[in-house]
Amino acid sequence: MAPVAIFQKQQKNLKERDGKRKLGEISADNDDVDIDTAVEKKRRNKQRVLMLSSRGITQRMRHLMNDLETLLPHVKKDSKLDSKSELRLIPELADLNNCNNALYFEARRHEDLYLWASKTPNGPSIKFHVQNIHTMDELKMTGNCLKGSRGIVSFDKGFDETEHSRLIKEVFIQIFGVPPGARKAKPFIDHILTFSLLDSKIWFRNFQIIEKDPLEPNGPPQTSLVEIGPRLVLTPIRIFEGAFSGATVFSNPEFVSPAAVRSAMRRQAGDKYRSRKDAKAQSEHRVKVRHREEDDLAVNKVFA
Repeated sequence: MAPVAIFQKQQKNLKERDGKRKLGEISADNDDVDIDTAVEKKRRNKQRVLMLSSRGITQRMRHLMNDLETLLPHVKKDSKLDSKSELRLIPELADLNNCNNALYFEARRHEDLYLWASKTPNGPSIKFHVQNIHTMDELKMTGNCLKGSRGIVSFDKGFDETEHSRLIKEVFIQIFGVPPGARKAKPFIDHILTFSLLDSKIWFRNFQIIEKDPLEPNGPPQTSLVEIGPRLVLTPIRIFEGAFSGATVFSNPEFVSPAAVRSAMRRQAGDKYRSRKDAKAQSEHRVKVRHREEDDLAVNKVFA
């Protein structure tokens, strides 16, 4: 074993021994102090996220889920959910996987994708419409981050203006904020996850933190950001009180479903067809109205 590894192991054993000794001293000096309370203060943030999808997701959606799993080492993936109507089963699956957050990708017809972000088992849960998806393989950016590294979660100041945006911010902090004690997390930070609020939509970007100038590697340190990917845009639809159920706390009045947009486009195309048919019928009617009967001086009769 390397000397550095031996030293780190010895330091870890000393810290554990000192912690147990201090806990014993507290319980011996003061009988009124509860040991469970002292242990509770030493507990760390143990946020775990269950990620799963419905049947019918496309290749791009599957690659997006793989990119998010790479960025979030505290994520646990589960198999696809067969029924789209039985969303109440997701909190039970999260409990079985020892997760207190859930990300559920719901695929609909015409490649429509919806994202559910929820705190389990008691909620709240938020439903988003996902648009403008660009995976890491599609972007081919020059930036890169190490697998398992923790990221800084950055939010736009617009998230502090309304009640529902503050709630969305808190849910995203607990889902995308990688805890330091995660099993697959590495003890360093080299990228930033940004959430920007613009036009009532949430724009997600991922940037690498570069400490040195690529043009001058031997020069003074100069911090810069390079985009890595993936990219996506989230439109909030509804916020529910419970986990994938419950009363509606917030409903976005500006959201128009893709099905309604397609229906309006078909209706517009139908209106053009009907107007063209009406114009043709009016033209034929004018021809019939202006038609005159042949008299004795008609060309056909004079030169017959």
